[in-house]
Amino acid sequence: MTAKTYQDYLRVLAGQQAPYALLDLDFLDQNIQALLKRAGKLPVRIASKSIRCRWVLDYLFRASPQFQGLMTYSAAETAWLASEGFDNLLLAYPSFDSAAIRAICAHRRAGKQIWLMVDSAQQASFLNQIADAEKTQLQICLDIDMSSDYPGLHFGVWRSPLTRPEQVIDLAKQFLQWPQLKLNACMGYEAQIAGVGDAMAGQMAKNLVVKQLKGHSIEQLKLRRRRVCEALSGLGIELALFNGGGTGSLESTALDPSVTEVTVGSGFYAPTLFDHYSQFRHLPAALFALPLTRQPAPGMYTCFSGGYIASGSVGKEKLPTPCLPSGLSLLDNEGAGEVQTPLKYTGPEPLKLGAPVFFRHAKAGELCERFNQLWLVRGEAAPEPVLTYRGEGQCFG
Repeated sequence: MTAKTYQDYLRVLAGQQAPYALLDLDFLDQNIQALLKRAGKLPVRIASKSIRCRWVLDYLFRASPQFQGLMTYSAAETAWLASEGFDNLLLAYPSFDSAAIRAICAHRRAGKQIWLMVDSAQQASFLNQIADAEKTQLQICLDIDMSSDYPGLHFGVWRSPLTRPEQVIDLAKQFLQWPQLKLNACMGYEAQIAGVGDAMAGQMAKNLVVKQLKGHSIEQLKLRRRRVCEALSGLGIELALFNGGGTGSLESTALDPSVTEVTVGSGFYAPTLFDHYSQFRHLPAALFALPLTRQPAPGMYTCFSGGYIASGSVGKEKLPTPCLPSGLSLLDNEGAGEVQTPLKYTGPEPLKLGAPVFFRHAKAGELCERFNQLWLVRGEAAPEPVLTYRGEGQCFG
């Protein structure tokens, strides 16, 4: 499918009052097929934090039987999704939300497949106490650190303290004192591969270094995962799953024999942070529109709202990017503002006040925290609205 133009979206969304967010189903469908191909034959777990819309989650599961299960980001979110009919839920982050964990215990008693994440004895003991009081057993997944350390450089993210097989063994042995917990899963997420671009414009030297670091780190990951599997097997622990990967690392993770499933999230919407990878390029399926409200000077326009800055380290790459019509750009001195966003315009398309212009967010699911609904767009058909988490009154932090 060819790229869509400014007029294409104006025509389909005529009558909708900006600001609004949209999801292009034509592009989403193409991203789905590309991601399935990149994942090889492995089951694909969907990262809910990158979607944050129940309608879209259902749509993805209907698209292919290769999509199996959700990776959630909040205990409360996990309990809510289970109550809405979702199953096979892997909570990717440790939680001390006792009320939500009690709700998860109720879903476990009802037969739901749910895993909670642990990387320390303190977390496990806390979960065991709740599970004991709730008279149920919780399934546990160990979060294995996948970062690579070099002299003067920690290549990865700071999350789990479980960096060596010996530490995994020490923690696994302690599960004998927690009878309400069943350890039968591991996660090894390689953030330094999945979340770091290696094709940044104007950064040739850095791109080369990142590619070299990634290549070396991938071999370390395979060895670390294999040793963890062997260590747990030696304790008689049979793993139901070993999760790995992300949008930026599917090719390498799918070749790791220890991994039983990969996770995909951002690749479905394809935000701007994923424009900078050498091995793939997905289509911009999620956009948002802001109305033009001022023209302070020739070649300058101001939009209402727009300060939708992505999380993480501070940098210009976390700003939203004006994309349609072509020729729009943010101003270095102002960026994207809380209630207004000025834009320089050098394109040929005539613009008028009140009309929308379109942006891409730097990250995926965070866009849905700004809007109550997504307008679904397909071809020339009339758009249809679906509720985001926020539109359903759900906010999980």
